[in-house]
Amino acid sequence: MDLDPALPPLTNAASASEVVERLGAQLLARGIADFRPPPPTPTSCCGRGCNGCVWEGYFQAVTWWRDEALLMLRA
Repeated sequence: MDLDPALPPLTNAASASEVVERLGAQLLARGIADFRPPPPTPTSCCGRGCNGCVWEGYFQAVTWWRDEALLMLRA
């Protein structure tokens, strides 16, 4: 799927938060208030860089949310 070039890649918590904020604002501006909420930010990371870190799952979930939001905005 082609993504809006203004959206940063999801590589850290700040970029994921920015994507959620931007798309959330666009959804509300278009009157799409019933779109599902974004995934919650992890609170259980131990900070040891584990394989399968909760942040990896979070970035993947936000990517799915972003892709669905973009589909809604383009419909």
